[in-house]
Amino acid sequence: MTNKINVLFLCTGNSCRSQMAEGWTRHLKGDLINVYSAGIETHGLNTNAVKVMDEAGVDISGHKSQHIDELRDVQIDYVVTVCDHAHETCPFFPGGSKVVHVGFDDPPRMAREVAEQGGSNDEQLDCFRKVRDEIRSYVETLPEALTD
Repeated sequence: MTNKINVLFLCTGNSCRSQMAEGWTRHLKGDLINVYSAGIETHGLNTNAVKVMDEAGVDISGHKSQHIDELRDVQIDYVVTVCDHAHETCPFFPGGSKVVHVGFDDPPRMAREVAEQGGSNDEQLDCFRKVRDEIRSYVETLPEALTD
């Protein structure tokens, strides 16, 4: 039996991408990985992220947006930054945490652009679905992708 590794998904507000990554990791790799998510700031849980994850059979409705400082006492093996801002401002983690950057598009920003062009609610949700599926594909490569 191997020990689980501790992985933190970090983004700006811990509202969408990092939440989806936490949900997928818990769902697909929970036997190998203890997973956490946090933000440089907290923006609350994005309801569209909850909706599209539920469509895929993963319930993240009980998650909460948390600040990185709330995990100071957790020994993190890998920090995966899922947006450029978090990668650029990633705090120092004592104990040799390895930082890996895997950037994903920002679904709320994409959806706003679609809405400004007259896109329907479903077309806006497609932005979230696209990123949800990209995150799933990445999570399926774990934990091996963390050591490459």
